[in-house]
Amino acid sequence: MVAVLIIFLILLLLGMPVAFSIGISGLFFFIMTPEVPFSIAVQKTLSTSQSFTMLAIPLFIFAGHLMNSTGITSRLIRLADTLTGHMYGNLAQVSAVLSTMMGGVSGSAVADAAMQSRVLGPKMIEKGYSRSYGAAVNGMTSLITATLPPSMGLIIYGSIGEVSIGRLFAAGIIPGFLMMIIFMVIISYTSRKRNYLPERDSYPSAKEVIIALKDGIWALVFPIILIVGIRFGIFTPSESGAFAVIYAIFIGVIVFRELTWEKFWNTVFESVKDIGSIMLIISLSGIFAYGIVYDRVTQSLSSFLLDFTTNPYVLLTAIVIALVTAGMFVETTVIVLLLTPIFVPIITSAGIDPVQFGLIMMTATTFGIMTPPMGISLYTVSQVMGTTPQQTVKDSIPLYMGVFLLIAIMILFPQVVLFIPNLIFG
Repeated sequence: MVAVLIIFLILLLLGMPVAFSIGISGLFFFIMTPEVPFSIAVQKTLSTSQSFTMLAIPLFIFAGHLMNSTGITSRLIRLADTLTGHMYGNLAQVSAVLSTMMGGVSGSAVADAAMQSRVLGPKMIEKGYSRSYGAAVNGMTSLITATLPPSMGLIIYGSIGEVSIGRLFAAGIIPGFLMMIIFMVIISYTSRKRNYLPERDSYPSAKEVIIALKDGIWALVFPIILIVGIRFGIFTPSESGAFAVIYAIFIGVIVFRELTWEKFWNTVFESVKDIGSIMLIISLSGIFAYGIVYDRVTQSLSSFLLDFTTNPYVLLTAIVIALVTAGMFVETTVIVLLLTPIFVPIITSAGIDPVQFGLIMMTATTFGIMTPPMGISLYTVSQVMGTTPQQTVKDSIPLYMGVFLLIAIMILFPQVVLFIPNLIFG
């Protein structure tokens, strides 16, 4: 598998799309292992996507696009602006609050970063924010989305690692809000130094908050409905995706009356593009994953790490360093697909709860979208905001420290992650 991994990295560095890099390098395993029938490669490509749990992914992607077409996003921006207008760097604070609320809508950190840069970016520049600071804030705060339901990464992790998706959804609530608070404190400090003044001198009135909350309530209750529905057996995680689609259509057609046929078909078109690219990666990863299992990579790495240390804190720290490093070069979805079957048995053997590890893993790997040299969001937000990735990274450093602080808290205090799922699911 070492040769296969080298081929995979070479193809990535040459600029080949991730899905084909995985598939071609996976095929090399079968070429170099003639005793394994080549037909298994075809079977694994098909069987990897034939998972009932995986059905939640295309459904939630479609639901996210539908909610963005119904006016929910603009209402959430208005609510976030109402809550943060009295703070230093209020437009940057809007980004942090909006990402927290958008976690229940988009489920994708990259989509959230791109959306916020397009919507909030021009206003930030108009108000005197530097382009690189705006790019750093919009990109980094989007990481909150990866921890809150319905996170695509948590669905994939739960499916591959055979971990309860309901518990993972519930586990992401406290870390998600904690990340928001950490980012808001950092933004407040950096905005004071940069003299990014508040929009208004006073706190919002109760009436203003209630009016803004009334408009955004449909998006805010969505994650709660998902968790309650899964907890009480009203629907499975896969069925919750179908519910999300119906819920989004209901809001767009009946409540806000903004979802026209033209918007609907545009949403379908955009959703199909996203679903196609993600499912192609998932399908081809089955070939790669088979080689990992066949060569007993999991058992070998597990023995090595457990011989190295049995201390769960040291073990998690070592794995986090590996995940952050991997995230700098490989897309988040790919890391979750390839490394979940390797690391879950290891952390389970060390007595670490796989739900706790799932949130740590998603935070560490999603962090890679804002780091060089391969960060998708880093280049996206820099381009939208009209700045260089180097300047964006420089202004992101305080927020990088915030991510590492959150990961440290989740490692040292497992109940930060496990309290709500244990409370709801037992």
